[in-house]
Amino acid sequence: MANFPVAIITDEFTQDFERVCRTAVEMGIPALELRTVWDKNLVDMNDEEVRQVDHLAKEFGLKVVSIASPVFKCTLPDGGDIDHRFEQDAFHSAHTYEDQPRILDRALELANLFEAPIMRVFSFWRTVEPTQVTSRIIEALQGAVEKAAAAGVKIGLENEHACNIATASESVPVLDAIDHPNFGLVWDPANCYIAGETAYPDGYNRLAANRILHVHAKDGVLPAGSDRMEWGDVGAGEVDWTGQLSAMVRDGYSGMVSLETHWGGPGGDKFKGSSICAKSLQRLVTEAA
Repeated sequence: MANFPVAIITDEFTQDFERVCRTAVEMGIPALELRTVWDKNLVDMNDEEVRQVDHLAKEFGLKVVSIASPVFKCTLPDGGDIDHRFEQDAFHSAHTYEDQPRILDRALELANLFEAPIMRVFSFWRTVEPTQVTSRIIEALQGAVEKAAAAGVKIGLENEHACNIATASESVPVLDAIDHPNFGLVWDPANCYIAGETAYPDGYNRLAANRILHVHAKDGVLPAGSDRMEWGDVGAGEVDWTGQLSAMVRDGYSGMVSLETHWGGPGGDKFKGSSICAKSLQRLVTEAA
């Protein structure tokens, strides 16, 4: 039986944080992942705004599992031509390379304030030759991991289809190079699938299960010849969530699974769409064995 609870990335429901908190409690979801609130990225909020978010989370008895920061979601200088096939969604926080030290420090500060064990990072916007910048990505991540370890926080690298590390295969060399207890992967099977690798079983089986810190769940269909996913209900698309979750049970995964959705919802009702996905994910996790 699965031993990992479902969390939600709050802005996938609405920017109304109090409504998200209330919905999480009503659905029996114990934890949140924070990215944007009130149309503002968390790392760009002032201290008073952050205190309001913290107050509401505590008022509703919800844990914060991760700070979904935009660290290293930017262009790497002299990294080569950008691959513009993939949408570069910065989630209300388009920062430059020069901004990264500041937002890294702020994200770690927020992780401590919210008592979040994980802070998510990326691998710079994807270039046409991503392997050419792997050593520079590793260097940037090593510096971030050292800072995070000193702050008692774990760095989770998300495999993001719009960034240089998009698949399990691309993740492995980075995980091997940074063998540190405060570093691991935020495994996103849907992102892996969009980037052209079958996430489960092929991609997942290339990974050391104990290096997966956190998991993001979303689902959809990638039309032939397209680079844009048609998002939908979790379990109804082309990502094998039944197999993936069962494998995680088999391998003793004990983290959380955050619903990310991306679906606009039936009739454009994103809140309803995310609510449908949350129920589906809860059911799939319950059934996983």
